[in-house]
Amino acid sequence: MANNKLAIIGGSGLYDVEKFKDREFLDLNTPWGKPSDQILKTKFNKKEVFFLPRHGRGHFISPSKINFRANIDALKQLGVTDIVSISAVGSLKENLNPEKFIIVDQFIDRTFARNKTFFDEEIVAHVSMAHPTSNGLMNACEEAIKKENIPYQRGGTYVVMEGPQFSTLAESNLYRSWKADVIGMTNMPEAKLTREAEIRYASVSMVTDYDCWHPDHENVDVQSVIKVLLGNAEKAKSMIKNLIDNFENHIDPNDPATNCLDVAIITDPKKRTQKTKDKLKTVAGRVLVK
Repeated sequence: MANNKLAIIGGSGLYDVEKFKDREFLDLNTPWGKPSDQILKTKFNKKEVFFLPRHGRGHFISPSKINFRANIDALKQLGVTDIVSISAVGSLKENLNPEKFIIVDQFIDRTFARNKTFFDEEIVAHVSMAHPTSNGLMNACEEAIKKENIPYQRGGTYVVMEGPQFSTLAESNLYRSWKADVIGMTNMPEAKLTREAEIRYASVSMVTDYDCWHPDHENVDVQSVIKVLLGNAEKAKSMIKNLIDNFENHIDPNDPATNCLDVAIITDPKKRTQKTKDKLKTVAGRVLVK
């Protein structure tokens, strides 16, 4: 238990957790470049925790330009074992109204302009994404949300679109026909890379709008989204504190992220150059250095 470390990746509207007083900002480098911003290292109730704003502080990185590989590699360098993503999303269902939180358990990846794997040179790995989120970590998120009396839904499918534009009406109705719950721009390839790095992952989505399918909300605009966003962010900060306290109580030793690289790498060891093994040492050093 002592080796478990939690990181929060904050999405739109969540760029800091100001109530954390013990603050150290870390400037890390990775083989993939620099992460979105400096990583906040802090302690809460004597537990070490890390916070990374996905779009950078001040929201200056577009969804397609986020260096997802650097973000995950940097957190892995810090010994992070568990990541909770907090993201703003649009709702694709009538009952998922703005301000509601969704604990996502499935994704449909519609992105096309992003680097989606650490294993793109010489060494090939195929990790399972059948169950992309950690059940134990979802339990921790649910407990943390309940403690704040935030309206929520456990389980849901998140369609990840490329962006940065919002959906067309035809696209929105297509995703609804797939029975998806919410739509956003950032949880892929984040969830895939987290799995490749053998880090447990959970996603809490905060609904800001009804996308454009809803007849009363045909035009999604940034100003109306921001208004809901700020209220959601305050609730999320309270939820995060609860999460830090409880996540270790829900560690699942059989989580699919645990040791998943043992059965994922297909490349003949003779074909693995030292250069590539060095590049992958943070994410996959456990299986490559033998």
